[in-house]
Amino acid sequence: MENFVVSARKYRPITFDSVVGQSHITVTLKNAIRTNHLAQAFLFCGPRGVGKTTCARILAKTINCQNLSADTESCGQCESCVSFQNNASFNIHELDAASNNSVEDIRNLIDQVRYPPQSGKYKIYIIDEVHMLSQAAFNAFLKTLEEPPAYAIFILATTEKHKILPTILSRCQIFDFNRIQPKDIADHLLDIAQKEGIATEYEALELIAQKADGGLRDALSMFDLNVTFSTDASIRYAQVLDNLHILDYDYYFKTTDALINGSVAQAYLIYDEILRKGFDGHLFVVGLLEHFRNLLVCKDADTVRLLQVSETAKDRYLQQAIEADYSFLLSALSVGATCDLNYKAAKNQRLHVEITLTRLANITAVLNLATLPDGELKKKIVQVSTDSAPPLVAQNTTDETAPTYGNGAASSAAPSAATRPVVSSALKTSLKSTTSLAEPPAAGLPAIVPTANSAAASQAALPANGAAQADVATLPQTAEGWEENTNKPFDFERLGVVWKQFAALRSAAGNSMTEQTILNRDLTLTDNVIEILLDNDLQQETLSNLKAELMVFLRSKLQNSDVQVAHRVAPSEVKRVPYTAQEKFEALAAQNPSLLTLQRALGLDYNY
Repeated sequence: MENFVVSARKYRPITFDSVVGQSHITVTLKNAIRTNHLAQAFLFCGPRGVGKTTCARILAKTINCQNLSADTESCGQCESCVSFQNNASFNIHELDAASNNSVEDIRNLIDQVRYPPQSGKYKIYIIDEVHMLSQAAFNAFLKTLEEPPAYAIFILATTEKHKILPTILSRCQIFDFNRIQPKDIADHLLDIAQKEGIATEYEALELIAQKADGGLRDALSMFDLNVTFSTDASIRYAQVLDNLHILDYDYYFKTTDALINGSVAQAYLIYDEILRKGFDGHLFVVGLLEHFRNLLVCKDADTVRLLQVSETAKDRYLQQAIEADYSFLLSALSVGATCDLNYKAAKNQRLHVEITLTRLANITAVLNLATLPDGELKKKIVQVSTDSAPPLVAQNTTDETAPTYGNGAASSAAPSAATRPVVSSALKTSLKSTTSLAEPPAAGLPAIVPTANSAAASQAALPANGAAQADVATLPQTAEGWEENTNKPFDFERLGVVWKQFAALRSAAGNSMTEQTILNRDLTLTDNVIEILLDNDLQQETLSNLKAELMVFLRSKLQNSDVQVAHRVAPSEVKRVPYTAQEKFEALAAQNPSLLTLQRALGLDYNY
């Protein structure tokens, strides 16, 4: 019975031209041999399985070849080539630094360097995994590496260049090997399959190439594994999926379709099927993020070349990229990245992923709300509130008491008593819990602070809490008919209304406490730049994740593409929102000192 030889050894390149995916290395080495510009020491760096040791052996063989071909390749027939192929060459020495890393091993090597070659021009020393040498061994090697005999050439190979001493690096000619492209690996596997008489599906070879992550040796190992797995000496796509336990990208396409359509139930069912097949939830999250990234690069014709998938999958990506909105992909990447970061720390990891899927499925609905005219948007906000509360009745009233704004003075912009709708207390409670439009504690709403260079600063300042007390239906409308590249001016009051609408949408979607705090911060407007003061790095990170969605909303509603959102971490400048009963009383007493006099006269205490 013939002994089986793995493909990585059987089809190991023996000439420079047969090396896969490293033409920038092989061309340089061939030119150096042809022009006799060989360095005294070479350092080959790069990931595993990309051809470092193979190129070192080919270089050593070619240097001593007695009958070089016209294209600077070894003949394979001279005495030097034959002895090398039979592992009997006295001029080529290989040292595994992983197991021979002591200073004594290097001293023995240096002793061998003293003797010139008996035949041939050069003695070549190949030291593999050179980063494993000890500090003392590196130091003992320095002098010989810097001034070797004319006949000695050192070829060092490593996967971890950063572990090698700078003094060693400075004495070597460094070659950086690249990860091999999936297409090059798939073509090489197809060539081997044809030589072996193995029936293949090219899509299956592409799948192996992607799984190999740029390493040809890993790809050849998986190739042998799948041939062994097959009962008819063939490699099929479905069999490769099962044998290598790879999650088919079809799941990601179906999940994305469900998320775009807002189908939470369908997304849950797909995720459940994935878990029942034995796949890890974290693997699914990471794969889904990569899927979103691939869709994002498909949105631009110039970046489609960054997509490293099969042609069949590429067509599907291009088709789904048309259906996936750019804003959806940005928001989905932000939500998915947060899930990825927090997955390991989650107590219930399945629930953690399902919550993420729920948020992803609601992105489209939120984006659709952002594109509605203001009147329709308000109806949607009230509808969200009424759907989650008991039956509510909004009735007209002839109450002569107008809503108060700011410190209690009636606003001239308030609606008349005859037409002003009254919202029941149940509705106000619902709005407070779901849309953040009800009255916050004290000065909880973001205040628009005009800057020194604002022309109408004193006229356009937003009331501290008046807009909170006004009914949702009384908010100003956004002018319609905005044309692209046409920016409309906006004032402080308009900015406050739009900002509050965004805060309401985010609150209805179930945002975090940190996000709520940010959206209730004081704002500063300079030209078209909105600045927010933040307390800490956590708020800064939260705002960075929210920024893309916020910018899309503000630019759409304000009808101005020049709107920018900036932030500054300045805890000492942040205006604190009163939360406790004492803080609320002190805030009110600062506006009306008579309250302090009343408290002292009656001996009143804070209501905790």
